[in-house]
Amino acid sequence: DLPATLDGKPFKEALMEPTRLYVKNVLAALAAHPHSEDAASPGGIKALAHITGGGLLENIPRVLPEGTAAHLVKGSWPQTELFAWLQQTAGIDDFEMNRTFNNGIGMVVVVDAANAQTTAQTLRDAGETVYQIGVIAPLGNTAAVTIS
Repeated sequence: DLPATLDGKPFKEALMEPTRLYVKNVLAALAAHPHSEDAASPGGIKALAHITGGGLLENIPRVLPEGTAAHLVKGSWPQTELFAWLQQTAGIDDFEMNRTFNNGIGMVVVVDAANAQTTAQTLRDAGETVYQIGVIAPLGNTAAVTIS
């Protein structure tokens, strides 16, 4: 049986929800937090990853500097009812969910840790929901993106 609602919306409406457009709010954040190559004043937004086909596992590595990896913290953002229903109904494992879907993270904004709070506040002030979902670290012997 199909659920009557998902994420507080009628089932069909939840499935057909249009793609979020981030351009206006991201441009405002880029203007407020420009990236600097100057070692004396590092900061700003270092990279953006629009999470589309390829999910978190394939989109984030495209913006990472060579020799680095993203370590995401499972549970640092809420799983929507829609993705939970899809995963359970279709029997999709976590790896495939993260390789295929955005799982509620439409845009990843990579910033220096020292600037994370101010950049997050700029995006919140523009109406975005922001989660700190992980860190960038040396690659080591792991995949380019790990979720644990």
